[in-house]
Amino acid sequence: MKIVDLSNAIEHNTPCDPPTMPTKIDYWDHAKSAEQMIGFFPGSSRADLPKGCGWAIEYVNLTTHSGTHLDAPWHYHPTMNNGEAARTIDQLPLEWCIADGVVVDFSNKPDGYRVSADDFDRAFAKMGYRLKPLDIVLVRSGADKYYGSAEYLVRGCGMGREATLWLLNRGVKIVGTDAWSWDRPLSFIAEDYSITKDASLIWEGHFAGIEKEYYHMEKMANLDKLPPFGFKVICLPINIKAASAGWVRPVALLEE
Repeated sequence: MKIVDLSNAIEHNTPCDPPTMPTKIDYWDHAKSAEQMIGFFPGSSRADLPKGCGWAIEYVNLTTHSGTHLDAPWHYHPTMNNGEAARTIDQLPLEWCIADGVVVDFSNKPDGYRVSADDFDRAFAKMGYRLKPLDIVLVRSGADKYYGSAEYLVRGCGMGREATLWLLNRGVKIVGTDAWSWDRPLSFIAEDYSITKDASLIWEGHFAGIEKEYYHMEKMANLDKLPPFGFKVICLPINIKAASAGWVRPVALLEE
């Protein structure tokens, strides 16, 4: 069995997130934390610790959408399935998180391209694969090679409303992308909106969740190391009470 890590690490001052989403990690090494540690043992001193070293610990300040994460319907809107209360990440049925995986390669599309239902139709016909309910569909957007730089925010294609519903209407519940967002980069959407004033373009891939419940992973990695299908995905999110997303370390399992 081969395991492929599909996540990006959470880093201090991640350059590929906007300033509104700062990630700060305060690293306390063994020397810095020694005083903290002996405080738990009245009468002790550094001399009582191995070479004066205490524990290592980190204090992290970030959003639930930092690093590779899994978005819940609550992130998109207060309701889902045309009126039901939207589920938060702690309410996700965990059985949906272990399923057959499929990779759709749209990395040849230009940056800002709006993936359509027809694009998925053609891609699956070319692969010769018929989607099953609960398959986990992962999209290569073309943005992955820019991860770690500010360019990542404006690279890759994104999913439109009809493309997203094309998957959901076939029983898919969890999807993922190696781009910053399931939707097109926000700057491309903003540019189109400024010209057309068509509000349906705004966050349309996410807002498809108002109509049908679904969850998506963003900022994934190593999708280029996977075959189109024939592997399992495991993507269990961190259990954060009433949250719109949870950090996740998805993996693919391939038979060798």
